[in-house]
Amino acid sequence: MVVLCVPAEVTVILLDIEGTTTPIAFVKAEEDSHLDGAVPIPAASGNGADDLQQMIQAVVDNVRWQMSLDRKTTALKQLQGHMWRAAFAAGRMKAEFFEDVVPAVRKWREAGMKVYIYSSGSVEAQKLLFGHSTEGDILELVDGHFDTKIGHKVESESYRKIANSIGCSTNNILFLTDVTLEASAAEEADVHVAVVVRPGNAGLTDDEKTYYSLITSFSELYLPSST
Repeated sequence: MVVLCVPAEVTVILLDIEGTTTPIAFVKAEEDSHLDGAVPIPAASGNGADDLQQMIQAVVDNVRWQMSLDRKTTALKQLQGHMWRAAFAAGRMKAEFFEDVVPAVRKWREAGMKVYIYSSGSVEAQKLLFGHSTEGDILELVDGHFDTKIGHKVESESYRKIANSIGCSTNNILFLTDVTLEASAAEEADVHVAVVVRPGNAGLTDDEKTYYSLITSFSELYLPSST
């Protein structure tokens, strides 16, 4: 097993979700499969109802189109969070995590690490995932959540804002993501990064494989305080 030593100055582990803690296939499937049930179209009534119906259908069609393109806009991700809330409340879905995630996060916290989430998905959606998982309610394992309200993940300033919000230096943070553009932005802000390679994730170029520290499981991270 490859082992990546976490720098001694790191006190915070910042996690992406899609492709890092959770299979991409799960996120995509849940976004698509619960749209109709979570965004109902009201029945026509009264004068002008046909126009209203057409407008509503146009909005729904546009949302479907944006989701198919995996748009990262804050408003769309907030809408997806509302959709997920309906699906979770109805008991139609539970979040899936890679099997190494929960044991590793528990170990990190026992070692004194803080754990935060930074995802393009809304904070509401993040809390739904961690509160309704196949592992049960694991929200207690997370110290805080960030979404694109603080900035986009491919902008280095976002990571400076996160560090300021947490109350630490950027070099106290280790960011785990499957997206090299995000890793590059974090590095520009002096954040430590490791790229997570999971089944179903986008492939990496040879240069990316050489440049970035890669892990295939959270268990491959070695904390200085680990025994």
